[in-house]
Amino acid sequence: MAAGAATITPIGTDLLSREQLRERLQAVGESRYHHKHPFHLRMHRGELTRGQLQAWALNRYYYQSRIPIKDALILAKSDDPAFRRAWRKRILDHDGDQGGYGGVEKWIQLAEATGLSRVQVIPCTGLLPGVRYAVDAYLELVRHSSLLIAVASSLTELFSRELIALRMDQMRIHYPYLTPGFAYFVGRLTQAPEDAMVGLDYVSTHALTRSQQEEVVGALEAKCAILWAQLDAIDYAYVAPGNIPPGAFVPDCE
Repeated sequence: MAAGAATITPIGTDLLSREQLRERLQAVGESRYHHKHPFHLRMHRGELTRGQLQAWALNRYYYQSRIPIKDALILAKSDDPAFRRAWRKRILDHDGDQGGYGGVEKWIQLAEATGLSRVQVIPCTGLLPGVRYAVDAYLELVRHSSLLIAVASSLTELFSRELIALRMDQMRIHYPYLTPGFAYFVGRLTQAPEDAMVGLDYVSTHALTRSQQEEVVGALEAKCAILWAQLDAIDYAYVAPGNIPPGAFVPDCE
């Protein structure tokens, strides 16, 4: 090396502390989580019609119905009983107990509050192709990734409580007819933070190299992109006129 030449120090090789990793993940949420999506901003300003809310509830149901499947895939990756005990509550939260009253059923009730019927929602026959593609991509991400990355992809739960609380407040103001369907949101106010702490502790403990920590951050970025893509599809199809693709749900109300 020539005299006086600067030494180049590799970037991103030092292991992040738990707090530094949490800060990196939090920064992803602040910049990439779908709370900033134009569709959600319209929702919170009271600018959506009943038909647009129906389309959102119907399409989002596909994502909700796949969450227990995603969590079952994660369970199957672990040979640690303690981890499985901690994680399996998510399936119960969404599928419910013997009576079946969990998050999936509660979302159906929200869809019913928009004016849809169960028979319209559950088969997902009116699903937008873009929503189906995005949700299926999430299942594929979890299916083909390591346990560490699969768990990391769930960490959007770090940010969901604030969005849910804001959504409930604004829906009470702008769409009071939806309040009978708020059970899903109420449950997630406590479930999401609890689940987030389990996931955060896992990735903080098991990401043992800087490279693995960067993969954790990348997994959260990928999940945020998947959530954003779902809203992109809904926004394009139902906010701008004339964009609903063949076979997709067509609202019959404004």
